[in-house]
Amino acid sequence: MWTIYEHRRVAKSLKGVPIEVLKRYEKWKDIVVISGSQGLKKIKGLNDESLSGKWKGYRSSRLNIQYRVIYKVEGDKVLVQVEDVTPHDYRRK
Repeated sequence: MWTIYEHRRVAKSLKGVPIEVLKRYEKWKDIVVISGSQGLKKIKGLNDESLSGKWKGYRSSRLNIQYRVIYKVEGDKVLVQVEDVTPHDYRRK
């Protein structure tokens, strides 16, 4: 069993999201609690991937075409720290 810790800004991020995204986030949490990040990698629709740049060390899973959950796995512990649920920005910077 894995433990999920949500950053305090996650609750604020989830206030404006569509119901479909909220349901997928709850399902994402169920998968993580049962099988950790390895379970996320096996589900192709989530497109679980590691991030680079300023988010190096974090991972991202797709909740729908726009929204992502950004999280970090802490070492060998059974701990997943959810950093943010955010709409993905496709604009080039």
